[in-house]
Amino acid sequence: MDFSSKLLEHAVYEMSQLPGIGKRTALRLVLHLLKQSESRTENLSNALVQLRNTVQYCKNCHNISDTELCEICVNTKRDSTLVCVVEDIRDVMAIENTGQYRGMYHVLGGKISPMEGVGPQDLTIRSLIAKARSGEIKELIFALSSTMEGDTTNFYIFKQLEGVGVKTSTIARGIAVGDELEYADEVTLGRSILNRVPFEGSLNNN
Repeated sequence: MDFSSKLLEHAVYEMSQLPGIGKRTALRLVLHLLKQSESRTENLSNALVQLRNTVQYCKNCHNISDTELCEICVNTKRDSTLVCVVEDIRDVMAIENTGQYRGMYHVLGGKISPMEGVGPQDLTIRSLIAKARSGEIKELIFALSSTMEGDTTNFYIFKQLEGVGVKTSTIARGIAVGDELEYADEVTLGRSILNRVPFEGSLNNN
């Protein structure tokens, strides 16, 4: 792709580094921004810089937050003994949109994937196990995608919890194997949470 401007080429290159954005789409987005008012472009760039510089991760659940503790963790109306284990914030948002879940979350920050060089030490599993051993949790709900990496992560955590006395369950398989939670419709996801099954029982069905 030939560019008449080095500045344009650089902007397109940076935009194309975003997931799912090819160079043609990046060019279309950059040209769109050029047609907008200067203030509109500045508002976008300022929002991104502010996000990058000031966003925090909740010290309790590791969800993205504006403060030390996220709004979910400080909500006294939620059940703090029930924790849903998810991969990232997109899964939190998907489950929250169902309106069917009133417990807490624990965001792992990914899934165990030896192929991608991601091990248990790269995730927030250690703090989850510590929380479970503290006696604060009665039930953990595994809500990772039903992929090989998701199942591996679930099983690893399950084995780490042996003897701790915490109930473990997994969302019902209304979510198709291989599907990501963020793409599931709200009704299906909500039912999968409500109709969760014991995790140990799910092992016998695999």
